[in-house]
Amino acid sequence: MLALARILLAPLLLWQGRQVRRRVPKLPEASGARLGLIGSDHAGHAAPRLRLLIVGDSSGAGVGASTQDEALAGRLAQALARRLQAPVAWQLVARTGWTTPEAAAALRTLAAQGRLPPADVMVTALGVNDAIAGTSPARWIRQMSALEACARELAGVQLSVVSAVPPMARFPALPQPLRRLLGASSRRLDQALQRWAADSGARVHVEMPVAVRRESPEALMAADGFHPGPALYRCWAEALATQIVADWPSSPALAGAQPPLAGGAGSGLGRPSRSIAT
Repeated sequence: MLALARILLAPLLLWQGRQVRRRVPKLPEASGARLGLIGSDHAGHAAPRLRLLIVGDSSGAGVGASTQDEALAGRLAQALARRLQAPVAWQLVARTGWTTPEAAAALRTLAAQGRLPPADVMVTALGVNDAIAGTSPARWIRQMSALEACARELAGVQLSVVSAVPPMARFPALPQPLRRLLGASSRRLDQALQRWAADSGARVHVEMPVAVRRESPEALMAADGFHPGPALYRCWAEALATQIVADWPSSPALAGAQPPLAGGAGSGLGRPSRSIAT
């Protein structure tokens, strides 16, 4: 039904898409380092207790926030360090416009260049561009599986935390019927994502807090009406941090394993470095 609607409404949808691109302000990605180490333990040591990999599209890259400290990656690292009362090493691999296969390709490129440090937990912020591209739920889940396999093989990721696909039906920048159609597409992808996450004890799906879902979109979105604003990034990061602390290192993949407490491959993460996701 959705595919038929795309075909029947194709001329109108194409025109509306062009209007959105012309009318909506193009906001930059958040500035700042995309690799770092935050926090220390009670003894003042800075060896990471948790190594975090954030992979995403423009929302992962922090479009809508001025700096990474106000965006998803920075807020999440801060929240985890505070909750764990221990250092958190983090790396952000994200770029505006990326689909899931493009994010997986970026991980492979970084690994080949020796710029993908080990990670315990991967957080994904993907799906919007896949919905825009008309990717079917079945195909998208295969692509998410490939991304996860890539992260496990190349970075040693043991827990995948997948953010819900944003509800595009609530994006103020989108006119009708484009908003309704993309809303249906994003909802179908997220439903498939929830089922996929439920298939593994080393995978978890995280929705936005209820309080955020009840807020007016205009109060939470950036000026472009398409990306999160700083307040939404903060709430999103807190929801993710709550779930990560609850599930790590209790996932089956980590059963019996000790969280990393020494530097090793994770040392040096406090030195900012460029990534291909800039």
